[in-house]
Amino acid sequence: MRQRKIWMVVIGFLLMGASYMRAQDPGWPRQMTKPSGTLLIYQPQVDDWSNFTDIKWRQAFQLTLKGQKQVVGAASFESTTEVNTETHTVFMFNIKILNTYFPNQDPETTAQLDQVFRTFVPLTLNASLDRIVAYVPKPQSLPTVNLRNDPPFIFVSYSPAILLGVDGEPVFSDISGTDLKYVVNTTWPLFSDKTKSTFYLLVDNIWMSSGDLHGPWGRVATLPKEFNKLPASGRFGDVKKMVPPPSLSGPIVPQVFYSAVPSEVILFDGQPKYTEIPGTQLVYANNTDSPVFVYSATQTYYYLAAGRWFSAPRLTGPWTFASMELPPDFARIPLSNPASAILASVPGTTQAKDAVLIAQIPTTMTLDPVKAAAQANVSYTGNPSFAPIEGTSLQYATNTPDKVIQVGDVYYLCLQGVWFMSTTPQGPWTTASSVPQVIYTIPPSSPVYNVTYVTQVTNSDGYVQSSYTAGYLGAFVMGAAVGAIVTSGTGYYYPPYIGYPIGGYPYYHPYPTPYGAYGTSYYHTANGAYGVSQTAYGAYGSATRTASYNPYTGTSTRTASTQTAYGKQSVGQAYNPYTGSYGATHQGSSPTAQWGQSYVSQGNKSATTQHYSTANGTVASAQGSQGGKAYGTSSAYGSSYAGKNSSGDMYAGHDGNVYQNTGSGWQKSNGSGGWTNVNSSQQDKANYEQSHPNSQANAQADKSSYEQSHPNSQANAQADRSSYQQSHPSGSSGGFSSENMDQERQNRESGATQSQHYQSGNHSSGGWGGGGRSWGGGGGGYGGGGRRR
Repeated sequence: MRQRKIWMVVIGFLLMGASYMRAQDPGWPRQMTKPSGTLLIYQPQVDDWSNFTDIKWRQAFQLTLKGQKQVVGAASFESTTEVNTETHTVFMFNIKILNTYFPNQDPETTAQLDQVFRTFVPLTLNASLDRIVAYVPKPQSLPTVNLRNDPPFIFVSYSPAILLGVDGEPVFSDISGTDLKYVVNTTWPLFSDKTKSTFYLLVDNIWMSSGDLHGPWGRVATLPKEFNKLPASGRFGDVKKMVPPPSLSGPIVPQVFYSAVPSEVILFDGQPKYTEIPGTQLVYANNTDSPVFVYSATQTYYYLAAGRWFSAPRLTGPWTFASMELPPDFARIPLSNPASAILASVPGTTQAKDAVLIAQIPTTMTLDPVKAAAQANVSYTGNPSFAPIEGTSLQYATNTPDKVIQVGDVYYLCLQGVWFMSTTPQGPWTTASSVPQVIYTIPPSSPVYNVTYVTQVTNSDGYVQSSYTAGYLGAFVMGAAVGAIVTSGTGYYYPPYIGYPIGGYPYYHPYPTPYGAYGTSYYHTANGAYGVSQTAYGAYGSATRTASYNPYTGTSTRTASTQTAYGKQSVGQAYNPYTGSYGATHQGSSPTAQWGQSYVSQGNKSATTQHYSTANGTVASAQGSQGGKAYGTSSAYGSSYAGKNSSGDMYAGHDGNVYQNTGSGWQKSNGSGGWTNVNSSQQDKANYEQSHPNSQANAQADKSSYEQSHPNSQANAQADRSSYQQSHPSGSSGGFSSENMDQERQNRESGATQSQHYQSGNHSSGGWGGGGRSWGGGGGGYGGGGRRR
């Protein structure tokens, strides 16, 4: 992988959304306006993406110069790429225009248009990863992982409900200065009296109590006086704000489902309602955020959780793993249907293949080993404690959230996607020049298995290059018999670590689970974060408080949007539980941003950034020390918008012509606004043979006669064909092919749909692919922000 330089990282992060703005991919076509005119340019059509670093593509465009008629053209490009798998964007820089094509223009006009067109092309470009990957050929074979696919315990509710998850049997701890206890191994505010005869649970701003953790639970308006003794700050500060219970008008009291094992809740808004999917025998539930389907032919229910399908004869179960035995109708769901969001989790589909390819794309960092090592530190609860890793000679540290692995007499730390080593478990740490191969034998049954997706080498210049793929963030490729898919989590249960420091409360460190137990009520496959919502499942109540945590990497994020008797406030921040620091933006807590100045800058190049707002919106730019400027598509090159114009969606053919699809066939541009119908070679052949019934026999006779008098004709033709293909590596022929163009159209539609699903799943709050319960399973993107371990 190409080294990631600090000046390019700065540019990339700015152009990737100005602090993770909601519109990562504004869509296509995009309009660029300059005083000389307007350029409307259509989606890139990728021809080659070598090692996910060097890309070649084509684009169709419409160029309208001031006071002149519109012309239609095509261009081919190449550039270097940087992939951000968190935002699902591909940042292209060092863009070179290889060729421009202006159909039916004379040479002099073509040369003039070429020069004008080049003034419009930005130095950088940001595109959706899903749109790019849709064009890239998929590997025929790839490594998969043997994961556990045991179904979680699945609750079903038809009214507001929460999942009160506890990580194993409840562990109680006394609260100093009171006669109360609290449950350590859950993220819910769960308390009991000293005798454990009554339990108290805070759900947002409603207090509930029960004589048994399994319920039934009911709302209480008063609390024991012992709650008044809770400290107003620290661990119980937020709870104390709800003592005494606030007075509420018409509160919605949820049902409480208790579980000490991995579990899920399917929550319907009333009795289930279903919508038919055209062209299939499937229906999907339209009054739930959960992906629930019924296959009418067998009346079988299907539910998607953590990228895995489970089936049952009824909603109440019993549920069994079904990803590799889905009815073929799942793959037939139209892209235009809302249910298509699940196609990335259906083995054998184009969308699933795209997701698997994305999971193989590495994030690479090149670091100064000395500066990076200065930031490495590990904190243990008490003295370092290690446990053996099954099936290996290795051991891992149990009483720290960091991934520390003992290999013989040496300790290796995987922190934020970078490897360090030391002769003691506490450090001091030095950046590892390489990683022992034995580490990559760690099995999925180990809670530190994800570090096997991080590799590291030392470059000839002494700097260290570290790379990680989606597995590091908890997304794994599974199953190859009927088609690979990406799933969330290994499916193994890893008991938590609970430490008991001297003079403090117990320390609870959960390990990853793909399902919604232990207070981690959802898994967001778009960003790899587990989360808990204290209004839990569904858009019920007037307040929502969420916290998300990626146990694979140690990332924690907290958001709150509350409207209670205490007023309304909204907060969003990423929190690093290891350092105690907060990040104001998503990028500010990513591994690449976290390492900051330890990145390698190229020679003496430096970069400063400017961020300012204009009447046209926010503009991000980067000014290098050598004077060059780079802009996003909405900066100095004019405003950018997405949407089809009256000419429809245009495509650049391999032959230099521009085509559009009318819905009933393809048309070719004459370069000046006119269009003519084009037939495929098969259509031409069929039409000709119909009017010339003896044509095939005559042609064969002519061919035989010609070859007898020209014995070298076949060899010459093959040489000509090879010569053409070398100069046109992406096209099997230089002319129009309806099959090729139909595939281009399918790629574009599939990539656009996946991009939309990713963005809605990453940023919305519910619905198909929305909020924490992302429908796309593991097919979305990967990344958790914050500190990655």
